[in-house]
Amino acid sequence: MSNHSLKKQIAVANKQIPADLVIKNGRIIDVFTLSVLEADIAIADGMIVGLGEYEGKQIIDATGKYVSPTFIDGHVHIESSMVTPKEFAKLLVPRGVTTVVTDPHEIANVSGEKGIEFMLQNSENLPLEVLINLPSSIPATPFESSGAVLKAEDLRPFFNHERVIGLAEVMDFPAVRDANDDMLAKLQAAKDHQGVIDGHGAGLDATGINIYRTAHISTDHECVTADEALERVQRGMHVLIREGSVAKDLKQLLPAVNERNVRRFLFCTDDKHLDDLLAEGSVDHNVRLAVNEGLDPLMAIQMASLNAAECYGLAQQGAVAPGYKANIMLFDELENIYASTVITNGEVVAKSGQLVVEPANETNEPKDLMHSVNLKSISIEQLQINMKNNKANIIEIIPNQLITNHVVEEVVVENGTFTIDTERDHLKLVVAERHHQTGNIGLGIVKGFQLKDGAIATTIAHDSHNVVAVGTNDRDLLMTIKEMEKTQGGIVLVKDEQVLASLPLSIGGLMSPLPYEQVNKELHVLHEALKGLDISDAFNPLLTLSFLSLPVIPCLKLTDKGLFDFMSFKHIDIEAN
Repeated sequence: MSNHSLKKQIAVANKQIPADLVIKNGRIIDVFTLSVLEADIAIADGMIVGLGEYEGKQIIDATGKYVSPTFIDGHVHIESSMVTPKEFAKLLVPRGVTTVVTDPHEIANVSGEKGIEFMLQNSENLPLEVLINLPSSIPATPFESSGAVLKAEDLRPFFNHERVIGLAEVMDFPAVRDANDDMLAKLQAAKDHQGVIDGHGAGLDATGINIYRTAHISTDHECVTADEALERVQRGMHVLIREGSVAKDLKQLLPAVNERNVRRFLFCTDDKHLDDLLAEGSVDHNVRLAVNEGLDPLMAIQMASLNAAECYGLAQQGAVAPGYKANIMLFDELENIYASTVITNGEVVAKSGQLVVEPANETNEPKDLMHSVNLKSISIEQLQINMKNNKANIIEIIPNQLITNHVVEEVVVENGTFTIDTERDHLKLVVAERHHQTGNIGLGIVKGFQLKDGAIATTIAHDSHNVVAVGTNDRDLLMTIKEMEKTQGGIVLVKDEQVLASLPLSIGGLMSPLPYEQVNKELHVLHEALKGLDISDAFNPLLTLSFLSLPVIPCLKLTDKGLFDFMSFKHIDIEAN
């Protein structure tokens, strides 16, 4: 900030000159004392400079409304929305979410540095402040094939960007535990730039958390029980309470929060699909849900604003107070918060759920990222699972959870090969490598989809984003995989070797270059077509499928190199003893 601007702000604070904007008659949420106060809010050059009685060039009358800091999503993968950062901003800002800490490891797993560069460029000059934590684990493990490998020296130059604030979720726990040189170099690079280091503590015991904290990893968003959350808080971590499209942990974690430890908790969405963002919202939904579950509304607001800001070192965000950015929202009901007016940096950017400013970003389509599906020719014979006996290690879905169960059950085996059995809900799962034409094909058996017909495939396959497909017969499975190459990624549904619906996601096989409204229409058609496959509606099958290839989450997953057991951290045979 220039001396000229500071002089002006001091003069406004001292009531020598009028403010640029004054908000009057509102009930201000004080996140420091968890109370409500009544005062004018004076704003100059995008900063709050005073609470009290002020005159301004522009007045907003907030009579009957609450006034609070806007919200911050502490950890999100924008790619999971299936739209670009520019379109993502249009979804969040009208809901009072004006800052996100994002990890671009989805597109980085596909396209490496070019993917990170695109996310930085496409998030410039938006009403949403997009802060980036650099992906720490590309690939997430050595047990899968990703499109890129990022070493410490590849990441280091990005730390000089003003919106890069740290290192994203460290998923490769063995690399930390074993003090792997490249992992230590990544951790050191973040520390050299005073960056926050995010954790990924799925399945870790107290010793594992001790190791993470010793390595200066300070957050975790993978807790699934209140005891896990408290174990991390006791060791100095911030816990991000996640409520996304698949992982819905808020109700289980909220009992851990009380007035003594609340300052160590904040909210995140992690992965949330476009349709869920439109229907529910972002972390504003977390806040409403937490309040509905009995959390003090002022504590919920504090978690979504001040706590998140302090966790990530955002010294000028998270409060309505002098010296803080004028990121403010107005709303009517404390028990049911929906933003009616949203202000960022002292400018009104949204009213009544709609942006009133057009994002200035004019990034062109990223041609380098739009031809990323490169499959080696696949035959139907390669989809056969050969078995000598009929006992199998099976992935069992847990609805609305990232974790899966590892079960051993008898399956139908005919002529020495596994036979899909929809009555027992034993379906075939396939992961086909799509980056380097290696020809790797991982095969497995999955239970819990309750799919009765056809097949589904997608290139949204965390975290290496190969093609993952589930089906009731090999012909439909094969067609879905081949269709992914035609569309250059996305989601496809096939029945009787006919495409029922597809959603092309040509940017890295993850995002569409189209406006969010058009993408949502196509997604709606896709969900309607799902009914034709007679699948369970108790969970989102598309999102569930996309996480079945993520080997850093318990218990059993499938990569392009085979069936992976998280507990032993190695590949295992499909055939069980």
